[in-house]
Amino acid sequence: MTRGGREKTTDVAERRCLVTGEVQPKAGLIRFVLGPDALVVPDLAEKLPGRGFWLTSERAVIDKAVAKGAFSRGAKAPAKAPDGLTELIEDGLAKRVIELISLARKSGGAIAGYEKVKDWLAAGQVKVLLQASDGSERGKGKLWTPEGARWFGCLTASELGLAFGRDHVIHSALSQGGLADKVIRDAGRLNGLRGQSAIRAGKE
Repeated sequence: MTRGGREKTTDVAERRCLVTGEVQPKAGLIRFVLGPDALVVPDLAEKLPGRGFWLTSERAVIDKAVAKGAFSRGAKAPAKAPDGLTELIEDGLAKRVIELISLARKSGGAIAGYEKVKDWLAAGQVKVLLQASDGSERGKGKLWTPEGARWFGCLTASELGLAFGRDHVIHSALSQGGLADKVIRDAGRLNGLRGQSAIRAGKE
């Protein structure tokens, strides 16, 4: 048990945010390492060598880390954030989510279009529902998020379109599988930077 009375889970890796000091599952944080030129490098894939330090994936937290020089404390060495770090991370996460959806589509694990998504929802096949942030709220509200599934609205219609080889896409969905879990992780991080709600249960 933790001090707060919560059951301690050993199967979820946790890290401490350099700015807030909070310990949380690392799925909601961004890992950074120090490059050879003393520039901070965001490690979105969490594979770069070196001492890692972590920040909650929220624009205000990353901007504060830059303004307060918190990276030097995390790296335990002089460290400088590159210009436009927050935008760099946002663009990188968006690219990762788009590429993951595209891979899922090629393997038959992702579809696009209102009617196709509606059919998948009715059949209980949806693990992740993705709808364009700039799509009609009335149209998006006609679809629902199944219990246990996740909803994301962090990509624009043109960004979702890239994942499906189209000009734009408003409604899309992923079925259960490894790629869905990766989309949930990176889309959740992107939501933190773009201010989107990460989960929507039922029609709202």
